[in-house]
Amino acid sequence: MTGANQFSTFYLDGQWFGVDVLDVREVIRHQEVTRVPLAPAAIRGLINIRGQVVTAIDLRHRLELSPRNPQQLPMNVVVRTDDGATSLLVDDIGDVVRVTEDSREAPPQTLRGAARELIKAVYKLSDRLLLVLDTEKASSVPAGARRSGERVD
Repeated sequence: MTGANQFSTFYLDGQWFGVDVLDVREVIRHQEVTRVPLAPAAIRGLINIRGQVVTAIDLRHRLELSPRNPQQLPMNVVVRTDDGATSLLVDDIGDVVRVTEDSREAPPQTLRGAARELIKAVYKLSDRLLLVLDTEKASSVPAGARRSGERVD
């Protein structure tokens, strides 16, 4: 298939997202997170993956979606970034899908908030839309982001 891309997919708040399969190091079940005091709220903490300390970023918070049900344990999509490995916390894991370039569209101008910055493409498939995240941007948390437990007056 010429002009095809492969994406590792996952779900957040009922929406279907993907990241370039070449950016994915591994996908793993829930890991215990060690909280980091005064870290931005999107950073849920640190996890230990076979001796490597990896930052865990809650994509629900990063994309300004509703909070995850406390009984639902997140899954980890560990991606490679310029700064090393980062775990993106997601609701559920999907499959690896192959899509063609002719089904790709730019994100709509109507996107607002963090989604406008983090979604780099949309693929129209026969039964749904695949929202493709920019892993570098999703893995970086803005310096001015509110810290966990910080008061907003």
